[in-house]
Amino acid sequence: MSRSHRKTPIIGVTKAPSDKAFKAIEHRRARRALNQIDQTANDAPHEKQFGDSWRADKDGKHPFDPRECPELMRK
Repeated sequence: MSRSHRKTPIIGVTKAPSDKAFKAIEHRRARRALNQIDQTANDAPHEKQFGDSWRADKDGKHPFDPRECPELMRK
């Protein structure tokens, strides 16, 4: 994989390498909250209540011009 490159010129907004740790923590919080409530009632928390993408290390993605920054096309 020494010559691998990106197929689409899109990168994360910040320099965080991954959201994996943030997603693991948020999914753990959601599972714990679901286990603590009464499962017979229909008042489960909304799935968007956990894992707010604006609190993540990497806020999102944006496109860039590959001709201006060819080094970003490398994986």
